[in-house]
Amino acid sequence: MDTPLSTIAVVGLGTMGTGIADVLVRAGREVIGIDISDTAAAQAVAALEASTARAVARERITEEERQDVLARFRTFSDLQAAAEADLVIEVVPESYEAKQEVFRALDGVVRPGTIIATGTNALSVTRLAADSAHPERVLGLHFFTPVQAMKLVEVVSSVLTDPRAVEAVTRLALNLGKEPVAVGDRAGFIADGLLFGYLNQAAAMYEAKYASREDIDAAMKLGCGLPMGPLALLDLIGVDTARTVLEAMYADSHDRLHAPAPILKQLSEAGLTGRKSGRGFYTYAAPGSGEVVRDALTPLGSAEASAGREIRSVGVAGSGTMASGIAEVFAKAGYQVVLAARSQEKADTAKARIAKSLGRSVDKGRMTGEARDATLALITPAGTLDAFADVDLALEAVAEDLEVKQELFARLDKICKPGAVLATTTSSLPVVACARATSRPQDVIGMHFFNPAPAMKLVEIVRTVLTGDDVHATVREVTTRIRKHPVDCGDRAGFIVNALLFPYLNNAIKMVQEHYATLDDIDAAMKLGGGYPMGPFELLDVVGLDVSLAIEQVLHREFRDPGLAPAPLLEHLVAAGCLGRKTGRGFREYARR
Repeated sequence: MDTPLSTIAVVGLGTMGTGIADVLVRAGREVIGIDISDTAAAQAVAALEASTARAVARERITEEERQDVLARFRTFSDLQAAAEADLVIEVVPESYEAKQEVFRALDGVVRPGTIIATGTNALSVTRLAADSAHPERVLGLHFFTPVQAMKLVEVVSSVLTDPRAVEAVTRLALNLGKEPVAVGDRAGFIADGLLFGYLNQAAAMYEAKYASREDIDAAMKLGCGLPMGPLALLDLIGVDTARTVLEAMYADSHDRLHAPAPILKQLSEAGLTGRKSGRGFYTYAAPGSGEVVRDALTPLGSAEASAGREIRSVGVAGSGTMASGIAEVFAKAGYQVVLAARSQEKADTAKARIAKSLGRSVDKGRMTGEARDATLALITPAGTLDAFADVDLALEAVAEDLEVKQELFARLDKICKPGAVLATTTSSLPVVACARATSRPQDVIGMHFFNPAPAMKLVEIVRTVLTGDDVHATVREVTTRIRKHPVDCGDRAGFIVNALLFPYLNNAIKMVQEHYATLDDIDAAMKLGGGYPMGPFELLDVVGLDVSLAIEQVLHREFRDPGLAPAPLLEHLVAAGCLGRKTGRGFREYARR
């Protein structure tokens, strides 16, 4: 184990194995590729030839260097070829039987000091090690696809693993330009342990027909800045692979959030495993293609069955960041806007905030001074809701308190003209409860903007069982006119984004609470391995721990799932006044401004 890992065998030359081999040979290692399929071996060689040819064309390497790289990669169909390896990385299909067969064979082939790493992302490394003749040399080495681009490598130790083996593969990962994170042996480790619960909830949401596949994916990309929507990602990973991972996680955790959604079984057993089969949640141009093609479930377009109402003027109630951001969005789109607060002074302050925001846009060259002045001229600040008497759309962005919102809607009911659309921006409260505070519940709908409203493209359109078809059509049309992307969802806690986001954040807190991983390792894992713009603890501190706790409590009350109960650590931090960046301390400490 103390020898340099200069010769490495990769067993299994699928997408992951080929990617690992590519990274290793480029880093100067001798790589022995082993696969029982001659076709897979040939495809791995072809993939390396193509990727190095692109590198030459982009002048990243010379042709001579390319030939050296290709010479360091040899392929075989027999495990005997691994005899000279210092490290063996297996990436065969995700089943104990397949992996144990490889491990037993390797015991009779490699030297006693050779390290054996499994590329599993869900199975027990300890169980695999226990079946080996030398369990101390077995560990997990979990790369992420595409291997060439993704920086994270999870180094997984069992209770039997020799620390020297861990140290050796950690040095290797660093030499490959990766970011190794040391984790213990539990299903899913860090990244997949958090990611697959979220993917499973998205599949269940789609299966329940709560929202369309397109709206679920758009919501998570636009609302959270993720590189892919969850259903498209399931198709990329493989629906069958996701099901296997979730089965292993559920066996480990007994958490209902990890119990595979039935649709995953249905698709898997029908052979609809995602991109690799040409069809999963979406339909693709061909097996292995990433090009989505129209199928029977593809929306025909944005045309509404019901004609909408004409909207010329908009009232925004509130004086905070969200209210001023929404008012700015509508004014930029050319609507007359009344911005009403509890006093004229607060309303004027909110307009001044908009002026400052528009000024930054001018400074950055995103709009002209004339456009800024024209936008501001469309905004009328008011110290009373009475100014909403003639607006066509009244939208509230006040405190996230149901009693406060119900009282406001009761007032809007008396003030606003007949036919005006009444909307709430709530992120978690029942829209129908606001509607029932009025005598015209058919005119009430949810428009959940995301913060900061001028920058975030998503608006969740929340229709209650009482909302009129024409009101729904009106709000979708208006959302498009203000250059936002509307997604439809029903009136239940969390809507799409928060219902998928906050259980993921809560599970991250549980990982820390259980001392499985550190804040920094979890944040790094989700950014480097999952492509998230922020780690969960960075995001929690930005959102506010009190806000996060309130949303998680609402989700728990709505769905009654024990797995959704807020993590005690979150409750303790909120009770201690540690609310995140706004108080200077949350999961981390921040410099006081």
